[in-house]
Formats: sequence, C-alpha cells, structure tokens
Amino acid sequence: MKVVVLAGPESSGKSWLAARLQARFGGEVVGEHVRYFIEHVQRDTCYADISTIASGQLAWEDAARARNPELLILDTHLLSNMLWSQALFDDCPVWLEQQLLLRHYDLHLLLAAEGVEWVSDGQRCQPLLSERQGFFSASEQWLQAHSQPYCVISGEWDDREKQAFIAVSQLLSQGNQARED
Repeated sequence: MKVVVLAGPESSGKSWLAARLQARFGGEVVGEHVRYFIEHVQRDTCYADISTIASGQLAWEDAARARNPELLILDTHLLSNMLWSQALFDDCPVWLEQQLLLRHYDLHLLLAAEGVEWVSDGQRCQPLLSERQGFFSASEQWLQAHSQPYCVISGEWDDREKQAFIAVSQLLSQGNQARED
C-alpha cells in the first residue's frame, strides 16, 4: 500500500485533487474529519474539540489502512489538525505530533496557496493570501524538519493536476519496480 497525503492551506485544491487522483489511479480517499465534525456540531470549534477531531481523523485513516488499498489518498492528516490548533488556539495537544510521527506516509503533495482563488464555503477562515502562505510555510517547515517525503504542487488547476499525476505515477512505479526485483 502506498499512502499519499494532500497537505497545505485551505482552498488550495486538496479535496478536488484527491478526487482527481482517485479517478486516475484508483485507490481509496479518506476525507477531512473536521468537515464532518463541524457539519454535525453546527458551531465553531474550540480547543477542547481538537482531540476529538484528530481522533476521528485517525479512526478514518486506520479503517482505510485496514482495508489495505493499493493506493490510500488522504485529503488531510494530523499535520493540518496540529497547525490549525496552533493557529486558532495557540496550543496543540502533544499526542497529535507523537501519533503523526508513528505513521508512515510515502508522499505528501504540499499544495501552494498561490495560483488558485480562495473560495468561501462556510468553514474556511483564511481569505488573505498571506495567511494561507503562512500555513503553507509552516507545513513545509514541519515536513522538512521531520524528513518527510514531499513535493510542492503549484500553479493553476491544470498545472496542479499534472504535477500531482506525475508525482503519484513515479511513486507507484517505484512500488512496481520493487515488486519486480
């Protein structure tokens, strides 16, 4: 099983790209638990919700991992939960990073904020490009600091799709070469 994570700021195309990757390569997509949580509680999140949201995200990820698809596409993972917790509440439960570091991810597609318009959807809260660039930078710094494999995806929608398709094709061909050896 290869695990690909879509990471980066809001409104950068993660959910759209997850669907496009699944349409092209198959596999299973795990969505954002925080969206489910907000839709069901019908209120703004608070710091006390972070552990519940992160636990839900892990449960969805673990259930998908147990099904062992050839390709697992994560629309997000605990890195986003950590960064949002820091951004919104200036704090984060310690266990999130510990759990994140225990898991193996083959590739992070880190989506840049520039090149696509921010779209309000009732849950997003960073309309300023500078805010989204800050989230991108924090994501990249964490990935680098923890030696996580990643590829920056940028440009307009077509460019993002092409770059992601190439990166995932290369990842999957590496897996095929290893099986052939």
